[in-house]
Amino acid sequence: MKTKLEYFTDTAPKAGAVTEVVDGVFWLRMTLPMAGLDHINLYFLRDGDEFVVVDTGLGWKDSMDIWEQVFETYMGGARVNRVICTHLHPDHAGLAGWMCRKFDAPLLMTMGEYLLCRLMAADTGNPAPKEGIAFYKRAGFTDAQIENYKSRFGGFGKAISELPNGYKRIKDNDKITIDASDWQVLIGSGHSPEHACLYNAELKIMISGDQILPNISSNVSVWPTEPDGNPLEDWIRSCHKLREAVPKDTLVLPAHGIAFRGADHRLGRLIAHHENALERLHEYCLEPRRSTEIYPVLFRRKINDGNRLMAVGESIAHLNCLIYRGQMLRKTTAEGHYVYQSIKTG
Repeated sequence: MKTKLEYFTDTAPKAGAVTEVVDGVFWLRMTLPMAGLDHINLYFLRDGDEFVVVDTGLGWKDSMDIWEQVFETYMGGARVNRVICTHLHPDHAGLAGWMCRKFDAPLLMTMGEYLLCRLMAADTGNPAPKEGIAFYKRAGFTDAQIENYKSRFGGFGKAISELPNGYKRIKDNDKITIDASDWQVLIGSGHSPEHACLYNAELKIMISGDQILPNISSNVSVWPTEPDGNPLEDWIRSCHKLREAVPKDTLVLPAHGIAFRGADHRLGRLIAHHENALERLHEYCLEPRRSTEIYPVLFRRKINDGNRLMAVGESIAHLNCLIYRGQMLRKTTAEGHYVYQSIKTG
């Protein structure tokens, strides 16, 4: 499928820089201390004499310092009257609690994102649960890899400031009025349970979070909390849904990469990317395979301790999708590992 995206700019702004995309819609770029993902795009919108913030960045001092400069220089000391988070991940919701408390502003999130964010933060400092250890043992992790998982567990809450104890729930097709203009909530799923995008038909703009990215495909994983989940089918359906809902001339403001037009083409590519991966995986698993044995079919990058949890999660997401489609069987070996074998067709 041929794709050609029309980018807002050819040059990515520097960290801490603010760009006015259209009148009253501002793009703030921040660095991230993550291998392979070194930045995030955040947005703030003029609302009369005040502002609305959409996504807040990681919960660390560098981000706070940049926001303090933005509050003074670009907002002129004006109040932030609402904080909207597209989804729960720390690079998006990390400073939501801090910002809400600073301005006594309400937090707007979908229920699934808000509750799961608080649940995961509550695990901070706790030992890895037996369900998680069993999940990765069934996947085929070695003892050393299990120990690595245990050592990394509970770090989520360290990357976010404590969320407010209450929030304002947003739902699919809700309208959020900002500066006398309506932003429609469009919900997607797969990357996270109830991801909110914001679409403004008048401005022909959509703030897409991680639901539509121009250069990379968002991670879609199965996690120990829902080992038999089918997030990949949710993701593919969401891509189809958004492809129908978002006009071709919409300017997409993504969380990573540069703003672009051509959402229909990009969503088509994302759908094709995963459908092609499912076809390759079905062929590869005509012989029984563990989830840890299928990495070469799905990934070009090297799998290591830094990305192994996401890699196995995405592998299981593809395998579970084939199971739900009736194209794959799962069995348990004598060692307690899950093995997957495709059902022959034709």
